[in-house]
Amino acid sequence: MKRVIIGLSGGVDSSVAAYLLKQQGYEVIGLFMKNWHDDSVTISNECPWLDDSNDAMLVAEKLGIPFQTVDLSEQYKERIVDYMFNEYEMGRTPNPDVLCNREIKFDVFMKIALDLGADYVATGHYCRKGVIENNGKNIYQLLAGVDNNKDQSYFLCQLSQEQLSKALFPIGELTKPEVRKIADEIGLITADKKDSQGLCFIGKVKLPDFLQQQLKPKEGVIVEIPKEQDIFKQESPVFISQEEKLEYLSRKIDYDIEMGKVVGKHQGAHYFTKGQRKGLAVGGTVEPLFVIDTNVEDNVIYTGQGKEHPGLLKKALFVTNDELHWIREDLSLNIDETLETEVRIRYRQPLQKAILHKVNSGLYVEFEEYQSAITEGQFVAWYINDELIGSGVIS
Repeated sequence: MKRVIIGLSGGVDSSVAAYLLKQQGYEVIGLFMKNWHDDSVTISNECPWLDDSNDAMLVAEKLGIPFQTVDLSEQYKERIVDYMFNEYEMGRTPNPDVLCNREIKFDVFMKIALDLGADYVATGHYCRKGVIENNGKNIYQLLAGVDNNKDQSYFLCQLSQEQLSKALFPIGELTKPEVRKIADEIGLITADKKDSQGLCFIGKVKLPDFLQQQLKPKEGVIVEIPKEQDIFKQESPVFISQEEKLEYLSRKIDYDIEMGKVVGKHQGAHYFTKGQRKGLAVGGTVEPLFVIDTNVEDNVIYTGQGKEHPGLLKKALFVTNDELHWIREDLSLNIDETLETEVRIRYRQPLQKAILHKVNSGLYVEFEEYQSAITEGQFVAWYINDELIGSGVIS
């Protein structure tokens, strides 16, 4: 009998995943990961980790499976929290959920599971795993979940073949309403529980509060750059190579205060991210202001009016070699090779047509249509049909 260890988070998805594994004849053990124990930054009374671990325990009891809690807060702080602060300080916008899957659930947690004699580790993600054979060797595929509204393959875009080989995603074939219905029918306490928001596994943390602990508030100015600014009107140069063109399309525009006018103040450029609209507290503009860039060195936020502001739109992005990752190593590109694919630059974004160009220093992603708020530090993931084949950090 194969043994599966499932990360029970106290939510409905992992609860039903555990139930389905049991139905399929696996020996199932539930483990709750405690990743955080500083209660000062969780929003009081709103599902701190204690409630969640309690719910997870009740689910395990109901399903008749062994249950225990593992404390991973030390590794979580080291690998996720420190990484986040580091990224924010550099003026990038991290994605802790993607990292949490790569570093915690499918690494630290997986090692614990394997030490406990598990054959597989399961999670309540809405995605599927496929397997194809190539020269007598299994190649694992990460496929989108059946529920288009909930597909979470993006969050697993950094997994390796090794990690995928040991992973199970029992609810990938189901939609969210179907999952809730099953939970309801078998009387699970989590059936009507709201989906958790906030950082993966910390409970509900307000990001600004969390950041403020580490990154001190520092007053700076908000500058509005008009759409008509000359910098957006430059004629595009004549390119001698494809690579030169891609470099131009993905370039970062350097703004300075002279290009616009000061319209307000903020408490720290590192709290803001490209494309952000909330929290600027500047009124009186015809269209709403969006962040088009932040400069953490000078502590200035650059903004522009409206969703179509040229400072928000770009047709290409770049990933450096050391931040480039192929789930399907057999499909990875060699220098000068290209691949037509579909891409997303954030969770839940509809897939966008694009061409990947492999160059010496990394990989360019060139989009068919303009993309809004391509954000450094976030993950870009590319798909062929419903299979996620690779990803990288936007540089």
